[in-house]
Amino acid sequence: MSVVETLAAPRRLLVTGGSGFVGRYVEAAVRAGDFGDFRFHTPPQGWDIRDAEAALQIVEEVRPDAVLHLAAQSFVPRSFEDPRETFEINTLGTLNLLQALKRAEFSGRFLYVSSGDVYGQVAESDMPVTEQLMPAPRNPYAVSKFAAEQLCLQWQRSEGLDAIVLRPFNHVGPGQGRQFVLPALASQVVAIAQGRQAPVIEAGDIDTTRDFTDVRDIVAAYAAALRDGVSGSLYLIASGVERKVRDLLEAMCRIEGIEVEVRQDPAKLRRAEQRRMVGSSRALNDATGWAPRIPMDQTLQDILIDQRNNS
Repeated sequence: MSVVETLAAPRRLLVTGGSGFVGRYVEAAVRAGDFGDFRFHTPPQGWDIRDAEAALQIVEEVRPDAVLHLAAQSFVPRSFEDPRETFEINTLGTLNLLQALKRAEFSGRFLYVSSGDVYGQVAESDMPVTEQLMPAPRNPYAVSKFAAEQLCLQWQRSEGLDAIVLRPFNHVGPGQGRQFVLPALASQVVAIAQGRQAPVIEAGDIDTTRDFTDVRDIVAAYAAALRDGVSGSLYLIASGVERKVRDLLEAMCRIEGIEVEVRQDPAKLRRAEQRRMVGSSRALNDATGWAPRIPMDQTLQDILIDQRNNS
């Protein structure tokens, strides 16, 4: 291979968790050129980040120029059921990856995707949430993510790793599993519109508010941080808009042209520790220029289309 060909070779982006909900959007964005000249690589099916040798093997095979670490046990109820598994995947798995990268003499940028859930219960006086607010996690998942992000930042300080931590708030879009609130509601809306269900929505507590961002905008934030983020920084990713779940359900009903009765299903009710939530992405915007671009109505329409196609 000539020197010119070597210089022109595309860079390799290793995406752990690349076959998941968000990972599939990252792959599409990379293929579309949204990540510059990077090419998408992800571990094979069956790969287990808890296996240190498996982590080293994939790093040595890919020889990445940058890493986007998405792989996680991310279902909060599961973290209560099996907190040890959650910590082994989210915290010790991250350590396995960091050690593998060190052994392979990795010198690129490492993006760790944490979660806005690390903040725990937030007082209304502290909203919108920013990076300056001290996390106070209230479930094993959030604790495991906070520990992992601090591990990555420690490696940036003491091991010379070019690391950035990202804390996305709720992200939504077509392809998300029905264990999450908007797809769960959308599947019922579609069933009612198609005459497969009586005009009654079974729901949990839909009067809480959350900060929802389209998954495609979240992925654009990852690309922006990879390109322009400052090493050692922690950035929150959020829409900056507080939305009530009930309002989003009513918007989906309007899109489908139906009227419904909403009934609370006791099986879907969980003690709501956080009635309201909204975050600020000012720091990320200042560093990279990123801002969400996809209107919520478009996101809801796409979720409904996805549910129709998979009903």
